[in-house]
Order: sequence, then structure tokens, then C-alpha cells
Amino acid sequence: MLARMLQNEFRRKKGITLTLFIFVLLAAILVASGTRMIIELTHSIEHLFTQSKTPHVVQMHSGELDRYKVNEWTQANELVDQYQIVDMINVDGSHVYFGAESEKGSIMDMDFVVQNKDFDYLLNMNNERVQVNDGEIAVPVYYLQEKQLQLGDHVVIQDGTFNRSFRIVDFVRDAQMNPSIIHSKRFVISTHDFQKLQQSTGETEYLIEFRLLDPSKTNEFIQTYQHAGLPNSGPLVTYSLFQLLNALTDGVVAAVIIMVSLILIVIAVCCIRFTMLATIEEDYREISVMKAIGISGRDIRTLYLSKYVVIAGLACIAGYLSSIFVNRLFTSNIMLYMGIAPTTWLNEAISLFAVTTIFAIVLGCCSIVLRRFNQISAIEGLRSGTLGDTNISKMKLNLSTSRWSHSVPIFLALQDVIQRKRMFRLILLVFTVSTIIIIVPVNFLNTLRAPSFISYMGVGQSDIRIDLRYSEDVEQRYAELLKYVRTDNDVLRYSPLVTSQFNVRNNEGGYDHLSVETGDFNIFPLSYLSGSAPKTDNEIALSDANSREMDKKVGDPLVLMVAGREKTMIVSGVYQDVTNGGKTAKALLPYDKDRVLWYVVSLDLKDASQITDKIASYEKAFAPAKVTDLQGYLHQTLGGTIDQLKRVTIVVLIVSLLVSILITSLFLRMLVAKDHGDIAILRSLGFALSNIKLKYVTITLIVLSIGVLAGTVLANTVGPWIISAIMSSFGASHIEFVINPWQAYILCPLLLASAITIAALLSIQSIREASIVQMIVE
Repeated sequence: MLARMLQNEFRRKKGITLTLFIFVLLAAILVASGTRMIIELTHSIEHLFTQSKTPHVVQMHSGELDRYKVNEWTQANELVDQYQIVDMINVDGSHVYFGAESEKGSIMDMDFVVQNKDFDYLLNMNNERVQVNDGEIAVPVYYLQEKQLQLGDHVVIQDGTFNRSFRIVDFVRDAQMNPSIIHSKRFVISTHDFQKLQQSTGETEYLIEFRLLDPSKTNEFIQTYQHAGLPNSGPLVTYSLFQLLNALTDGVVAAVIIMVSLILIVIAVCCIRFTMLATIEEDYREISVMKAIGISGRDIRTLYLSKYVVIAGLACIAGYLSSIFVNRLFTSNIMLYMGIAPTTWLNEAISLFAVTTIFAIVLGCCSIVLRRFNQISAIEGLRSGTLGDTNISKMKLNLSTSRWSHSVPIFLALQDVIQRKRMFRLILLVFTVSTIIIIVPVNFLNTLRAPSFISYMGVGQSDIRIDLRYSEDVEQRYAELLKYVRTDNDVLRYSPLVTSQFNVRNNEGGYDHLSVETGDFNIFPLSYLSGSAPKTDNEIALSDANSREMDKKVGDPLVLMVAGREKTMIVSGVYQDVTNGGKTAKALLPYDKDRVLWYVVSLDLKDASQITDKIASYEKAFAPAKVTDLQGYLHQTLGGTIDQLKRVTIVVLIVSLLVSILITSLFLRMLVAKDHGDIAILRSLGFALSNIKLKYVTITLIVLSIGVLAGTVLANTVGPWIISAIMSSFGASHIEFVINPWQAYILCPLLLASAITIAALLSIQSIREASIVQMIVE
């Protein structure tokens, strides 16, 4: 009997059944996709690091290297399990060609290496060790994506009389240098080709790599290494920082998806409530009849609950299965850069648990709503045919004095909204939340693409940035560059900045490395979270990540080793930096030439239209300097993250519009069912159908306007806080949105309003069925 009744229910209410199914399906798909993406990202990074045997500590070094000293110290250190020194030939981009044009405008350092023997393996697209022969090359996967390269294409190195062509036979996944935010990329060539290259072009740099017996003692090992006076002319990077940098692009996207998924769960619960209220309103007489003939309230609830159990169960199963295919859209970047780790039962179990949670939430919501059956009286239901729960306010408008008196339908719509505020609060919540989840990703995407985002990378905003990496004559080249810039009449302002390493005393009394940038920080200023740029030589500004790790705030002391002596510095400010793991600082200190990491000159031109020509001029005059404009620097660094976020933004926009359309349809069906008698009276008084339709469309647009206004305000206040919470792990804990007014205030609300207006017009067609005659007969 129950099965037959359920079959009749599904057949009779196809529209509502399908709508509820879609809501639960969407919630299940997004929750399952978000959790699966987090799981796959975590496991893929872990699998990549395991297959490559990623080192626990890497000391990068430029200049002369005493291999015997490093080897002797390592042999005596009980913490070390394995160690190796990796030679890299750094070739300037202006000498590297993927086609007709060189990579002279690239900010990436192109390092040519051979496959490592013991660990830190460079892997192919199957996560197996790359193997190449003479004349062959394996290219970083970054260039596969950026340059659309294919197997069989050629990479040419041309430096003066030296000319060498390599055929691409594989693409490299590099656990150390995979993400675009790391400005170094390793190319794998054969040992013979490496020797030829080393004799002919480029500068040799080194990676001194260690794998420890106990990775938890990484900090202890670093302290020991730094006190031993070993080579350290370069950044020191740890296993955990490699993990963080690899997770940045997809981690941000996954966090946004999870955020949207959680919001959509709230909307889905509201939708279920609307659906059930609409169903109860339509079935009120039938429910009253069932009560009148003796069917218990428990049996009636079981009938309705069984219906939603079936709908929710099928939707959750379909959502879970669909998420497997939808997830490929979000995990394409993970598969490209890290590959997919072997699936375990835990992967699916967590996603299945997330979907099961949705199912439980749906049933819980249904159970709460179905308690309204206890309020249904058989006699009252048969007499009035409605629930009678209108929550009408005593507040009224006067038609004769209202400014809307010339348009009665609009007046009635306004009065309806005012008198039945409680009825509209849930749809108002849905419109508000829909607005938020449309505008927040759009604003975040615009923020990432805006020139001002450079400030979140610890860099002041300028027209041109010139980077000089280490070479034997780098000091001379730097001096010549400064002299040239000073005498360039096209330059409006410039700022030379030098980043070098200092030792800083930690809380345990030992010393850590700290990358400190020195120069004039007032020419191209940063925005500081607190405090300001250093103004004297005893002040230092810390990045947000360093501030939190060192537990230092503005005004706190910090001890640096300067020129071999301890110097107490005062923290003057805290800024944001998502580069180098966010571990940087700025101070007005003399730098040690032997510990310089890189030199940078930022400059503004008098005529910004000359940027392209001026870049070409500086590239030619100071090769192999890296000369980039601001937009190019941002694209090369964050291009992957921006592309991923674009996909998510489009998906979120479609889902939000779909949810808003469906909830509008549900709400108006419920409202028209509830107002069946009022509509019949209006028609008997001579109101045209178009006027009655106008009333309900106006009601929807009034609520939508309030929702869009509230959603826009929250998107621009709470939205940055949410995004800041996501980005805080990567070094930026206070994001301020760059808002495109056309998109945020016109286009997005207009799309939402258009979709909802169409949905409203289609959903109120049933008002033509209402008549006073039918009302009397009933």
C-alpha cells in the first residue's frame, strides 16, 4: 500500500519532486567534489613526494663550493640519512627558445640538471623517474601548460657561438619547483649534454640536499648546519615549505569550493523546507481527509517522510556518482602537476561520509517540518482548506495616501511583503546567500588579476621590475645598472633593493636564517597590516608569516647578526607576502655581498606607454637580467591559480542562478497555493491576470532587491574576511577586494534579477485556475 501511495505521489507531483531532487543533487555533488578535491590534493602531494623522495632540507647555494667540507660534516652528523649535492646550470631565458622567440621576458630561472641518483628524483607524467639520452630533454610541466608543448617539439639553447637543440621526450614533475609561484624550473638532460652545456654557457648553482633519519628534528638539524659555517649563499627550504607551495594553487581553489558547498547546504535546507511547505499547502485538504477517516498522524508522516527518503537517497547516490566526473574539472591541475595518487578505500569513504551527512541533514529537516501535521485539524482543514498560518502583521499601508496608489498591483505587493515579513525571510536568506556566493569569487578573481595584488607578494607597485640573479660579476653588473638608470631621462623614479641573508635569534636561543630586503621602502610603498616601513637602521618590518611564527608584533625587539655582531632591532611594521613561503623581512641595513640572494631595481617611467620598448632596451643592455612589467610578473606567478579560479567562478555562478531559479519557483508555488482564495476574489473584482501576475513578480523583485543589497554589503565585508582566512596559511591574512563596479553592482545582480523574473513569470501560471466559482464549489 505504501509503495502504491508513493508511486501516486511521484506521478502527481512531478515538478516538486524533480525540484527537490535537483537541490539535494547539487548539494551532494559540490560537497562530494570539494571533499574529494581536498583528499586528492593531499594524497597526490604525499604520493609525489614519496615517489620523488623529496629532501627534508635543501640549502641553495651560488658561488664557490667546498664539497669536501660539506661531505666531512655530513658524515659526522647523526641526524642525516642521505645527502647529495645537485649541480644546476642556470641559463638565461634570452638564450632559450621553445619556438621562434626566446624566453627573455620570463621571470623563471631555467636550470638544467641530470637525473639524481639517490633521491630528489624528477618524475615523468606517470610519476616514474625521467630518463633521457643525448640530444633529448624533459621539460617542466609548467611549460607544457604555458606553452602548449608536445612530445617531439624542440628546445634550443643559443648563446653566441654555442647552439644546441634538444628534442622533448618527456615532461617533468618536480616536487621542489612544480608551482608557478616558485621562480625556478629544472630541465633534465643527459650527463654528456650537461658537461657540454657547463663548459659553454650559464652559471653553475647548487642544491645541497639532505634526507633525515627523523624528519621531526628538521629545526635541530638546521641549527646545527647554520652554526657549522657551511655554504649558505641562498635560501634554505624545508619539506613542509615544499608541501605548502605545492598546495597553494589548488588549495585555494579547494577551499573556495568547500566554502561554497557549505553555503549551498544551508540553501538546500531552506529549499527542502520550501518544498515541503508547498506540498503540505497543496495537500492540506487530503491530509485533513486522511485524519478524518482515522489514519494516524504517525502513518501520514511516514508516508511523506518515505517520499523524501527515496528522493534524498536517489539524489545523494546520483550526486556522489556525478561528483566523480565533475571532480575532473576541478582536479585537472592536480592531475597535470602531481598526478593522481592510487585510490584507497579512505578516499571514497570520506566523500561518501560527506554525502551521507547531506542525506542525514535532509531527513532531519524533513522530520522537523513534518511536525506541522500535529497542527492540522481535520475539521478546520475541511472547512478552510488552508493551514491558516500566515503570520500577518498588523502594519498596513493606506492606498489613498501611498505614492504607489496609481499602481494597485505594486501597492498590494508592498503591503504583502510588509504584512507577511516572516513568510519571506527564508527566500530573503536564499537571495542574500546566492548574491554572496556569486560576488565573492568574482571579487576574489578580480583581486588576483589586479596590479595592486603585487603588494600581497611583498613587492611595491611599479612599471618595470629588473631582477639580477647571482653570477661571478653580479656586483659589477648591478653597479652598471644603477648608473644607467640614474642617467635615463625616461625614468621618473627608481628603487634599488637587495635581498640577502641574516641570522636571527630564535626563541630557543639559537639562530635561524632570515631573508632581509634592504633599500628605500618609501619610493614604492607597501600596505602594512600594522605599523609602517622601517625608517632607521634599528627598525625591521616582518612579513605576516614571520610575525606569526616568531610571535613578534610592532614594537617588539628582534636580535639580528649584523657584520658579525648582535644588533637589537625593533619591529616597525607587518606586511603580507605570499612568495617564498611568506618568510621575508625589510630593513635599512648594510648587506654582506657574500650572502646576497638577488638584486632588484624597480622603476616608474614618465610615459607608461613606453614600457614595452623600455623593457626591450634594458633586456638588451643588461642581459641576462630579467626585465618584466607588473602584469607579466603577476601572470607568470599566479596564472595557474587565476585559471583555476575562473573555472570555479563560472561553476558557482551557474549553480547560484540555478538554485535561485528553483527556490523562486518553489516559493511562488507555495505562495500561490496559499493565496488561492485571495486570487479568486481579485479576479472576481475585475483584476486582469496581468495585474495579478505583476503583483507576484513585484513581490519577488522587492525581496530580491533587499537580498541583493544585503548580499552585496556582506560580500564586501564578510567576503574579504573569509578569503583572508583561506589565504592566511599562504602569507596573506588581510585581503582587501578589488571591486569591478560593473560586474559586482550591475552585471551579477542583473543576471540574478533576470533569471528570477523569468522563473517568477513561469511559476505563477496556475493563478489562471483560481476563480470565485471554484472556490464556492469547494
